[in-house]
Amino acid sequence: MAAAGRLSFSSITALAPMVRVGTLPMRLLALDYGADVVYCEELIDIKMAKCQRVVNDVLQTVDFVAPDERVMFRTCEREKDRVVFQMGTADPERALVVARLVEHDVAAIDVNMGCPKEYSTKGGMGAALLSDPDKIEAILQKLVAGVSIPVTCKIRILPSLEETVSLVRRIEQTGVAAVAVHGRLKEERPRHPLHLDFIQAAAGAVSIPVIANGGSLDLVKTNEDIEDFRRTSGASSVMLARAAMWNASVFRAAGPLPLETVMEDYLKHAIRYNNHAFNTKYCLCQMLRDKVESPLGRRVQAAQTSADISEALGLQEFYQQTQELLQARRDALHSGGPAERLVMDGDVTTMVVRFERREYPPHITPKMFLLEWSRKEKLQQPLYETVQRSQDRSFQSIVTVEGKRYRSTLWEKSKKFAEQAAAVVFLRVRGVPEGRIGEEDSGLVCKRKREGRGSRAGGGEEDGSNKRRVFDAQRETPESRGVSV
Repeated sequence: MAAAGRLSFSSITALAPMVRVGTLPMRLLALDYGADVVYCEELIDIKMAKCQRVVNDVLQTVDFVAPDERVMFRTCEREKDRVVFQMGTADPERALVVARLVEHDVAAIDVNMGCPKEYSTKGGMGAALLSDPDKIEAILQKLVAGVSIPVTCKIRILPSLEETVSLVRRIEQTGVAAVAVHGRLKEERPRHPLHLDFIQAAAGAVSIPVIANGGSLDLVKTNEDIEDFRRTSGASSVMLARAAMWNASVFRAAGPLPLETVMEDYLKHAIRYNNHAFNTKYCLCQMLRDKVESPLGRRVQAAQTSADISEALGLQEFYQQTQELLQARRDALHSGGPAERLVMDGDVTTMVVRFERREYPPHITPKMFLLEWSRKEKLQQPLYETVQRSQDRSFQSIVTVEGKRYRSTLWEKSKKFAEQAAAVVFLRVRGVPEGRIGEEDSGLVCKRKREGRGSRAGGGEEDGSNKRRVFDAQRETPESRGVSV
């Protein structure tokens, strides 16, 4: 698969990038069944550039988290040397920013130049790039020169063989490791026949691997068909989308598995990695296809949560066991276990902490506990200094208590959350209760405050603490280049 530590695209079978389908559970499922390489769904550069890289010690993943706390991309060690990050971009500089953000967590970078959907083309991305070969060249050259991992792209064919061959040759000159060719025009859809002759011409015109794509409906229904598609297309490799979406065991050399087994295997990955329930449900419904109105299909459609979906497929016990395992990891982290490491950054004590509002009762916050602890110890009120990062407007705070300074290494979406995270760092370093759900009553906060009487929800008397004004963090720091924890 890899030569000299780099992913090879020669003689591979790959899971194609698919919007809403190519998330971590499906990628792992494809690897389980025999796929050599897996592509994530197209992720837009503008959104990814705002993300922070966060190590998730509970799920044992690396997450790229947007300012609104949505996980835009989640990956794990299992796929690190075989996952290709596909981005939607029309800007060489922004593409490089995103590629550098993810390059140490993925095996290769791919640029989507074939998606005909409006959400991709309206910004000049996807298939819109096919009419601008100069921009294609600029983006790919910038990426090839700027990152240490292979760069590829995925295109659709142009109206003539000559135009298609000319474009593929121009792409080869940029230094990319491979090019995937979907054998349809940008105006065509899956119901239209595949133009095998265009893929053959492209494959014969360049020396880099060409990956054939688009044969799921007509040409590839079983694992044996994959080799036939490779041979008849003249391509080095094959990429599957819908055939894999319907039943990922198409990658399995030993033959397909029953759909129910595939769905259960998929759901186990979704549960392990806390996949969003709506995404899990969508993928399961795609697998069901014409069986979506069957008794199983109706149970899946009616499900609203991951627990509901697990019950629909008879995996309640697996779901419960996994939740207990994840909770045990959370508890170990919050109790100061080995994963919760202290690092000194000059005179500031730092820790990887994100303030999770759902972990605290509605009227209780860590800042409230810190303020009450300071009063009990007859200390000056905590002093918060907050900075705002210019490129994504996220916040980070330092809290000073007894002349010592504490902060989280993570950036938060709001000033209030940044201050709460700093308070959590101090409380955990000193072993002081922080008010999380499930903690024993420490007596630091009176019952009236705990119940929210006489104070604002989430605020209360914590706002009596001293604060310095927020200023823009213009100087470049390690964190401003993307959090690496």
